Amino acid sequence: MATALRPEPTVRDRVSPEEWALRVDLAAAYRLVAHYGWDDLIFTHLSARVPGPEHHFLINPYTHMFEEITASSLVKINVNGDKVMDTPAPVNRAGFVIHSAIHAARDDAVAVLHLHTPHGQAVSAMAEGLLPHTQTAMIAGHDVAYHDFEGIATELEERERLVEDLGTKHSMILRNHGTLTVGDSIPQAFLRMYFLERACEAQVLMLSAGRENLNTPNQGVAEKVEGQSSGPGMRMLADGLAWPALLRKLDRIDPSFRD
Repeated sequence: MATALRPEPTVRDRVSPEEWALRVDLAAAYRLVAHYGWDDLIFTHLSARVPGPEHHFLINPYTHMFEEITASSLVKINVNGDKVMDTPAPVNRAGFVIHSAIHAARDDAVAVLHLHTPHGQAVSAMAEGLLPHTQTAMIAGHDVAYHDFEGIATELEERERLVEDLGTKHSMILRNHGTLTVGDSIPQAFLRMYFLERACEAQVLMLSAGRENLNTPNQGVAEKVEGQSSGPGMRMLADGLAWPALLRKLDRIDPSFRD
């Protein structure tokens, strides 16, 4: 009598419910980056640290467009860059260097997002960095650090300088390179990136009018906005309001990120 073949266990079968939920959110973040036109072919990277003491984290397979990423396709690696679940997919070396540095150094860095958008790169190449001339820039700007360009980030020695420059802030402009955000959840890191990228886009547009034609906000306004957009309010806005709405948007467009 023939023996029935058991189906191979899926990725979802092999991970904890907590890790699966994280995978779904990270896959959603990849799809949203593609939706907003922030992707750069298969380059740039988003990552999330898996719950537990091992310091494993999830990152994209270096073979997929962001619109193809699913919860199951994400690659789990350790801080040395070794895969801890079998997959033929390679990992972007620069992605490993940048993300492993921040995940290992910051307990609150559950999620790390890094982009190369044209507007983010444009502002990263400006000597003054992000200007506080829009509400969005004031929301993002008080929490932005800067890191000088050292070439494509493939050298492990750069990790220490990345961490030192980031300090306790949650956003970074990598000069002549792009943007980066961290968060203790994927929704928070994503919302910070949304504000930072919107601020960069607005800055590029407003500078087309010439610096002499800009209206500088009154003294003290930037500090007021900082107080209004910091602390528990960001958590509630990201995790409780914006992220569920974004997931509903993705489910309407293509729910396969959940696979």
